[in-house]
Amino acid sequence: MSAIALYARATPGFDERVANALALLQSAATEHPGRIVQATSLGAEDMVITDLIARHKLHIAIGTLETGKLHPETVALIGRIEQRYRLKLEVYQPKHQAVVHFVKQNGEEPMYKSLELRKACCGLRKLEPLSRMLADRSAWVTGLRREQSDARGEVPFQDHDDQGRVKLNPLADWSWNDVWHYIQSHDVPYNPLHDQFMPSIGCAPCTRAIAVGEDFRSGRWWWEQESAKECGLHVSGASEEQGGAVSLLQRPVENRV
Repeated sequence: MSAIALYARATPGFDERVANALALLQSAATEHPGRIVQATSLGAEDMVITDLIARHKLHIAIGTLETGKLHPETVALIGRIEQRYRLKLEVYQPKHQAVVHFVKQNGEEPMYKSLELRKACCGLRKLEPLSRMLADRSAWVTGLRREQSDARGEVPFQDHDDQGRVKLNPLADWSWNDVWHYIQSHDVPYNPLHDQFMPSIGCAPCTRAIAVGEDFRSGRWWWEQESAKECGLHVSGASEEQGGAVSLLQRPVENRV
């Protein structure tokens, strides 16, 4: 059964939530001309935002991280987006030599060996490329929702990251049903892995299908404690002792790939 059949439901206030999300994006595009980017993970939520940006011709760049460990279905979605919306995604990859050195030292799947190595892998493959995506940007857009996990239960519509950039979460108050109702209503392309009970999709070694009743993000880093289940992309001021990931956004930005 498809994710649309399972989850797409019209709920009270849906049209208002869509209008509010669009208004936030329109305002941000005006306030940060040429300096705003959607950092898309290519998940269902981010596909909704990409559709809103493209459908309404908003001047917001769209960037994604190709970590070198993504599922083939996820990588293929990049081309599908570009073809469907006639736009070019900014694709950021980890530094090749840094990856070669890391793999030589720790193996292809070090994430299973320790929390420290898993976070180091996320830092190399996700956080450092994100720092290049956000270079010279004053604002960025994410698909964070309060419903995704307890750790994200207080996600605001607008916040600031550790570097003072505006961080926008236009779907903060959307439900999972809202996301899929929008996808169904506008025929939005999405990752077919969602049809395989993967609501949250990251790198292939760190993603599995979930069972009925499990938390949305229980399929990510399932071997770790719940408090550690962030890669650092959306963690501010967290320490290793707190189970968070130290943000690489505070490190010097290198040239883009």
